[in-house]
Amino acid sequence: MRLQYTERFRRSYDKAPARIQMAFDKHVALLVTNLRHPSLRAKKYDEARGIWQARVNGGWRFYFTIETDTYKLIDIMPHPK
Repeated sequence: MRLQYTERFRRSYDKAPARIQMAFDKHVALLVTNLRHPSLRAKKYDEARGIWQARVNGGWRFYFTIETDTYKLIDIMPHPK
């Protein structure tokens, strides 16, 4: 699988704390190799629009779609509790 970053994702990533950026970088490597890796806890977030959610850490999530052989990263943000 390949990765594609939206402009929205890039802006959110740049605003995220450095520790979150580092954690995301580790998790996105897992995503590319195994969508079902336990630490990602990836799940469908919005079935109608085909949006998935995966975990960065306990307080942050990233959102993406799957388009043929590409994960299109949409956003990264604090998880609303």
